[in-house]
Amino acid sequence: MYWEKDKETMSRNDLKALQLVRIRESIEKAAASHFYGRLFSELGINAGTITSLDDIKKIPFTTKDDLREHWPYGFCAVPKEELVRMHSSSGTTGRATVIFHTQKDINEWTNLVARSMYMTGVRRGDVFQNMMTYGLFTGGLGFHYGGERIGVLVIPAGAGNSKRQIQLMRDFETTVIHIIPSYALHLIAVFEELGLSPRNDTKLTIAFLGAEPHSEKTSQKIEELYGISAFNSYGLSEMNGPGVAFECPWKKGMHIWEDAFYIEVIDPDTMEPVPEGGEGELVLTTLTREGMPLLRYRTKDLTRIISEPCGCGRSHRLIERIKGRTDDMLILKGVNIFPIQVEKKLMEIPGVGTHFVIILEREGFNDLMVVRVEVEREFFSGDLKALEKLRRTIIEELKSDILITPKVELVEPNSLPRTEGKAIRVIDNRKDRL
Repeated sequence: MYWEKDKETMSRNDLKALQLVRIRESIEKAAASHFYGRLFSELGINAGTITSLDDIKKIPFTTKDDLREHWPYGFCAVPKEELVRMHSSSGTTGRATVIFHTQKDINEWTNLVARSMYMTGVRRGDVFQNMMTYGLFTGGLGFHYGGERIGVLVIPAGAGNSKRQIQLMRDFETTVIHIIPSYALHLIAVFEELGLSPRNDTKLTIAFLGAEPHSEKTSQKIEELYGISAFNSYGLSEMNGPGVAFECPWKKGMHIWEDAFYIEVIDPDTMEPVPEGGEGELVLTTLTREGMPLLRYRTKDLTRIISEPCGCGRSHRLIERIKGRTDDMLILKGVNIFPIQVEKKLMEIPGVGTHFVIILEREGFNDLMVVRVEVEREFFSGDLKALEKLRRTIIEELKSDILITPKVELVEPNSLPRTEGKAIRVIDNRKDRL
């Protein structure tokens, strides 16, 4: 059993009081690091500066650039001899960032993941197949340790090797999987190639989806294809990895564990707090980390806080499904567009398949968006009028949501490139990009 009732259902007043104590403790710990020690000295900040939760605004934001500029040990708050683990971000937009953990940090992280998994219905006796990359990426080991803490049988399958993944599922009667959403959709084609169905030929009941933003429609499609219940998982390397926020069975948002993280939502342009329930950039402060505390870290992830109580009884607030990242935003003809907007709309249209790619081109001085979409095979074996009707429908549906008219190209199933990692949704071929 891993139901931490006293922590998960504590009153809001008790939770806020705990956060205030832990913010002060985090400041004291962070002051031992080179980065925060110098910053606090310059600004005259110490634990006594924070007399209320609102006082956290006196602390400047921490950014990914700060982490990069103080590579590798500038944020460490304990001697190197006390560190037991290092993880790293993917570094796809520049030098990777590194996060260091003490043994206590690993234990706290493991507890959060176990709490999250147990909340969704995972129990001792389940067989958990972890299909995420192991190593510097946090997703693999984070869930691995969480599963073991509950007492499930963990299969550390890692990423890729699709036919072997299916064989493992069937031979060992896997009940729970951890998988990237786009790879879950890709795996359906492999099941079909083998003459199998995940609904009928496996024992799967639960899937944890993470590592890339995805829409509610994508999650529902995975549930339908696999015959399972899929739960959204949110995390980032700088805040541990998985276990920062998680869906419960009510699926009204993701509970963010506020005994471990203090949350703010800001306007990424003004850097001021958004109104209650408003959408903005998520800012997180670690409350229990001792090896490398981070204060007011700008995640670049866009979401909003849902303050309404959840029917599950947990008092930790919900955040909405991540809409995207501020640095993922596309600007075409003065319009801000997020790839997840396109995905959400496509998944609502009957006949559309599971894969698409957005290609950005420049014609003269104009930007052009091409959306290449896989559609069901029947459209290529019948009346071409039906294919053209579907194409026009997709254009109109996308235009109504993203406010520009894209060019839409329909292609056969399984014709777009696949990846066993995060899906590549945008190819930007524009020259002299701004």
